[in-house]
Amino acid sequence: MVKNKITTTVKLILFIAVISLATSCASKKDIIYFQDLKSGMTERTISPNSIKVQSGDKLSIVVNSKDPQLSNLFNLPVTSQLVGVRGSSSQQMSCYTIDQQGNIDFPIIGLIHVAGMSRTEIAQKIKQLIISNNFIKDPTVTVEFANLYVAVLGEVNQPGRYAVDRDNLTLLDAISMAGDLTIYGNRNKVTIIREKDNKQTTYMVDLRSANDLFSSPAYYLQQGDVIYIEPNTVRARQSTVNGNNVLSTSFWMSVASLATTIALFFVRR
Repeated sequence: MVKNKITTTVKLILFIAVISLATSCASKKDIIYFQDLKSGMTERTISPNSIKVQSGDKLSIVVNSKDPQLSNLFNLPVTSQLVGVRGSSSQQMSCYTIDQQGNIDFPIIGLIHVAGMSRTEIAQKIKQLIISNNFIKDPTVTVEFANLYVAVLGEVNQPGRYAVDRDNLTLLDAISMAGDLTIYGNRNKVTIIREKDNKQTTYMVDLRSANDLFSSPAYYLQQGDVIYIEPNTVRARQSTVNGNNVLSTSFWMSVASLATTIALFFVRR
């Protein structure tokens, strides 16, 4: 009679443990990206969204021409270098900081309004001002971002701040730079927090759906964006005070092992 009760108890515990294991394992549908993509699907038209500079941004602007002495009049001396942002250049560079009115103070020319413009538009505007004022006939203007970054947090392999060194940086680019999501990252709820003009906007993106990703306003990132990958239910169950709770797989495996040991002890007696 005692043996039957013990056997029944062990079976019940083992059954609960198996159910716990089954429910703890991440479903394949929760892991795979772009599940709605199929070979031969109609191509999507995606409009690139170049980054527009704003107050507080820093720019490296270099003017070159056939006459280096003339072009050097428009170039700042090398005085500083970028540090603290992954992917940023270690080379020294001179920077212009966009003021609260959206202007930069450019040598010889003076104040130039650049806020809301892309790198290409800024370079073209400065080039036209140099030519129209008969300073240089053949200037080449190069504009680069200096302090722009995005932050990637949560369930990724390498969380941190990453430099924005080009236009049209996408959410996939940022995730790639962070070493992709861990197996515990929730792919159906990626959060992008964007702050602009003292207003904060939050976007949610489902990486399992290509349509949801590519149609999102957050597909192309802006400077200062924060990307957060929240943990899935498996990771959430693991986060307890001592590393175990009644919902964790390791807890039920330990209980099952203990129950089996007890049962075998009584059976042998």
